[in-house]
Amino acid sequence: MARVVVDVMLKPEILDPQGKAVHGAFGRLGFDGVADVRQGKRFEITLDGEATEERVAEIRKAADTLLANPVIEDYALHVETDQ
Repeated sequence: MARVVVDVMLKPEILDPQGKAVHGAFGRLGFDGVADVRQGKRFEITLDGEATEERVAEIRKAADTLLANPVIEDYALHVETDQ
């Protein structure tokens, strides 16, 4: 079995109100030294069998069309394998 992880984040030029709210909460709760917070999404997709190039390409296509909004979000995809 393999797992494909897709991390989705707002593009840097897009305002992140949830990240700003969390950033403010850090200071109010006494956690100092936090310069910025950006909020994102993480998808962990477990595959039956191996993560072949074709299967990873399918997940990449799903990320492009379903998991991320390419107008306002970027994503990073990587494969984790069972040890």
